[in-house]
Amino acid sequence: MSKPVKVAVLGATGSIGRQALSLAAAYPGRMKITGLAAAINLEPLAEAINRFRPKAVSVLGPIEADKLAKLLKDLGLRSENWPVILSGPEGPVKVATQTGAEIVLSAMVGRAGLPPTWAALNAGLKVALANKESLVLAGELIQPMVDLITPVDSEHSAIYQALGGRLKGEGVRRLILTASGGPFFGYSQERLKGVTREMALNHPKWSMGPKISCDSATLMNKGLEVIEAHYLFNTPYDKIDVLVHPQSVVHSLVEYIDGSLMAQLGPTDMRLSLALSLSPEERWPLLGENGQDSPLKIKPLDLTASPLTFLPPDRKVFRGLALAEEVGREGGTSPAIMSGANEEAVAAFLAGQIPFIRVIQVVEECLNRLPASKVAKIEEVLEADAKARVLAKEIVKKT
Repeated sequence: MSKPVKVAVLGATGSIGRQALSLAAAYPGRMKITGLAAAINLEPLAEAINRFRPKAVSVLGPIEADKLAKLLKDLGLRSENWPVILSGPEGPVKVATQTGAEIVLSAMVGRAGLPPTWAALNAGLKVALANKESLVLAGELIQPMVDLITPVDSEHSAIYQALGGRLKGEGVRRLILTASGGPFFGYSQERLKGVTREMALNHPKWSMGPKISCDSATLMNKGLEVIEAHYLFNTPYDKIDVLVHPQSVVHSLVEYIDGSLMAQLGPTDMRLSLALSLSPEERWPLLGENGQDSPLKIKPLDLTASPLTFLPPDRKVFRGLALAEEVGREGGTSPAIMSGANEEAVAAFLAGQIPFIRVIQVVEECLNRLPASKVAKIEEVLEADAKARVLAKEIVKKT
């Protein structure tokens, strides 16, 4: 086994970040944490600092930095063993690029993940990408550097594996992204009017954060993944398809021009694709080794548990998927407008300000009212995102 890979974890206290740290704890000979970035969830961050001793960490602002320092004192960690504590928007950028990381795990939620991802790629660092918005907002600018990226999302990891560990392949007819369908598969538009916050967060298969869970419920998440796949695998949109697969056993497929289908199957546990993104050339013994149980308690996939079914998504009821596909084809700043508006609309739904069915309607209103333009630099993407957020908040207030 080679020496541990040095990893900076952005979004360290979120769902993906916590699972990455569980890998680091279970397999210290394979993974060393050099930096951590979080926002306001400070207690688990302090515990992670105490355990992994990173060189630098980042939090939201000076107030959070002071609170983190107090927590480290309370844990009995001597100040000479503290990491450098950074704050503000430049903090994650420095954690990504200045801690000696070989791989940056980009797992921050939403637009906030783009600047450190962009900085890491421009520094020539490898990026394990879990932040969808980086490619959705800036795919046209990132694509020349896409060879530095290994995908974390289970769907894109599945395609990567079905392509033989490559980001593109010869003789491919289409890429097929599978979707669980979320908690509301089969619902009518009328039935969606009664959806509550608790219902939207109750995903039937995956354990995810609130924003991604809501995106899964609207199928916007799958639309974002279509845009990601377009840039990651340099594949035209008319060669990317989506099928609802409620069992979430087949994580995605590649269909070749001779009719062969290559699928990747596995347990519904993000740590499988996470581990692969950190060591693409070496598989970790996540199911245990030499007859021993895995320290992570991951169970092998039971192929006899249920039949596997595949169904077309309902793009009329779940307009988020169709909208994202349209926006992806349009390109320019359209995806940034959609993404920014969606983040604000989801936040408004989670806060009880709008009903579930208004989420995609708010996004569509923003796209109709904000003109899109071509993209030449990252600042244009961020500006489009910011304008969409302002407009989305105005629309929400009038709801």
